Amino acid sequence: MTGSLGVYPPKPSAVAELFGAGPVLIGAVHLPPLPGSPSYRGEPVAQICRFAVEEARAYVDNGFDSVIVENHWDIPFLKPGEHGYEVAAAMGVITAAVVAELGPHVGVSVLSNAGECSVASAWAAGAGWVRVNQWANAYVANEGFIEGQAARTTRYRHTIGADGIRVFADVHVKHGAHAIVADRTLAEQTEDAEFFDADVLIATGSRTGHATSVDEVIGIRSATRLPVIVGSGIDPANVAELFAECDGGIVASAAKENGRWWGRASPDRVRAVARAAGK
Repeated sequence: MTGSLGVYPPKPSAVAELFGAGPVLIGAVHLPPLPGSPSYRGEPVAQICRFAVEEARAYVDNGFDSVIVENHWDIPFLKPGEHGYEVAAAMGVITAAVVAELGPHVGVSVLSNAGECSVASAWAAGAGWVRVNQWANAYVANEGFIEGQAARTTRYRHTIGADGIRVFADVHVKHGAHAIVADRTLAEQTEDAEFFDADVLIATGSRTGHATSVDEVIGIRSATRLPVIVGSGIDPANVAELFAECDGGIVASAAKENGRWWGRASPDRVRAVARAAGK
């Protein structure tokens, strides 16, 4: 276990354990609406599995290291603890299809901020990690008041024997207001996430696709011994500068055919990002 600087010995790098030598380049597979969401129209889960595998292959066949599977079309997002059994079941089955293609270094993110549901899906699928947006403290999001999920998620993970699943946790979360913790410095919030047993920290921009500032990355990196990756806004123009200061990043919009998160992954655009990242 790792806590704030100088308290516990450092953990081995989860990025190195999962992916080998970095920096790592991860593509986001944004799934169509899943059973239970308002926009779901009855497509068989097997059909969504095929979509997810096609998207994943578009990334890894063109220079990316792995992918994260997200239920990004389940809009509007539920709060943590409100997701039905069908969400964990569908995410587990779909992610398992991607893991069968790529291996266990695949990630899972159930939106919004559903740490326990993400762990359940990842454990069932044989995936290696989850992304949890608000790991410590709290903020105000589109979904309302969102509290950190560290205490519940780590206990649930241990209860089901899934301690090997790593947690990638955002420090400043996208799509929300941080007035609740406005009196806390970036360094303090970074240390909070580390103290609450995250494995990798994520620096992001203000919205999906918005660039993450280099200063944000440096600020987080300077306050932790954990690996730091970038969680939004990477493109061919900024990837080299960002990767010089961190351990990798998650890419979506810049790799999509329309340049927006809801497009399909474009092999040409994926290759452009990978080349600029030195892959």
